[in-house]
Amino acid sequence: MKKVVIMVLMGMLPFIGSSQSIFDKFEDSDRIGTVTINKGMLNLVAKMMEYDDDEDSREFAEIARGINNIKVFMSEDDGASADMAATMKQYVRSSRLEELMKVKDGDTNLKFYIKNGKNGDRVEELLMFVTGIDDKEHGSKHHKFETVLLTMTGDIDLTKVGSLTKKMKLHKGLDHLDKK
Repeated sequence: MKKVVIMVLMGMLPFIGSSQSIFDKFEDSDRIGTVTINKGMLNLVAKMMEYDDDEDSREFAEIARGINNIKVFMSEDDGASADMAATMKQYVRSSRLEELMKVKDGDTNLKFYIKNGKNGDRVEELLMFVTGIDDKEHGSKHHKFETVLLTMTGDIDLTKVGSLTKKMKLHKGLDHLDKK
């Protein structure tokens, strides 16, 4: 499961941006890892990929142009994870985000929230919160729990994000999107 999150983060890395938010307090924490890339980097990646022969790369570039900001926060620390969860819940309530989907797979919980945009296929904000990622690799007999918070703002086309996510085969729980 941890590999899936790492793949998601690597796939989203070109989209990562910066902005002032309630989550900025996590950036200075030694207990929370942060990945942030500014809008200039998003534009650079979009320009590099827009003329690529690969259709997925061009689609990725089109999505990148609409993104204003993405931040990813990760932690294996129980206290930091609890703070991330409390802050996320407070933010969801105050921002009036709508729950898009949730997946429970063993000890792993994955939740997606959105703020609607111009029309039904577009959103202004996408927030993903994952807890309970276990890592049983390397002969480990105990669970290693990790929390990941991803927030993305801009003019986001959910159909394109969903299409790319499906092609990447990130999580079997995402297969249920087609059935709903």
